[in-house]
Amino acid sequence: MDDVELRQLRCLVAIVDEGTFTDAAIALGVSQAAVSRTLAGLERSLGVRLLRRTSREVTPTATGLRVVERARRVLADVADLVREAGSGHTRLRIGYAWSAVGRHTVAFQRGWTAAHPGTDLHLVRVNTASAGLGEGACDLAVVRRPLADRRFDTAIVGLERRLCALASDDPLARRRSVRLAELTDRTVLTDRRTGTTTPELWPAESRPAVEETHSVDDWLTEIAAGRGVGVTPESTAHQYPRPGIVYRPVRDAEPVAVRLAWWRDDPHPARHAVLELLSELYRTG
Repeated sequence: MDDVELRQLRCLVAIVDEGTFTDAAIALGVSQAAVSRTLAGLERSLGVRLLRRTSREVTPTATGLRVVERARRVLADVADLVREAGSGHTRLRIGYAWSAVGRHTVAFQRGWTAAHPGTDLHLVRVNTASAGLGEGACDLAVVRRPLADRRFDTAIVGLERRLCALASDDPLARRRSVRLAELTDRTVLTDRRTGTTTPELWPAESRPAVEETHSVDDWLTEIAAGRGVGVTPESTAHQYPRPGIVYRPVRDAEPVAVRLAWWRDDPHPARHAVLELLSELYRTG
């Protein structure tokens, strides 16, 4: 399989699309003999026959049909890769772990599309410390706690209040706000990988019990069932309203800094534009 080359896949697709070796050679700008040799090399590498040839027509075998379908996808992916690497502006993937940019998410998506119609924006949820940046799942990432990994740089785009998520029948749900001290006898549900809440948020002598969850969906389900409470940035409330859960401000907790992160040695060309738009949304919103 290491011997399969892109030129061989292009040749196979051209033969099927054009219908004859002669027309494929014209489309590819090579000789008919070169087309024959290239196809023979591909069949030899794969160990299967891909085309049936008669004096009148060329048709794919059953295996050939499957290979042609995959070859089209491979060639399209390579073309996308070349365009993206060359311009850096055809697609922008922004990772996030829980709640994107909260109530600013839709405004960010629409504002980006209006200002940069040539760059497709995709928000990608990845529940890791770098929100997918370190895993190669995105080009930039929105994170809500500092990244210790020195491969990345970050900049703060805004601040968010901390809220307490409670079951709707919890006695504290009747309050307009709560204090951290009122949660010390509760079980606080956290996400160790990406969450902004740790026992250190409370004084050492009055820290609550902590139980770990592994996704925002699990977190919400446990809270709605009354098995614990959560302390979270306000973006969570906007992104995940849910029956049976209420959110109340924690009035004595420090706000959460929202950061944009990127690769230090290979920053995406859209970094400055994203920073500007997000900072403006948080500043004016």
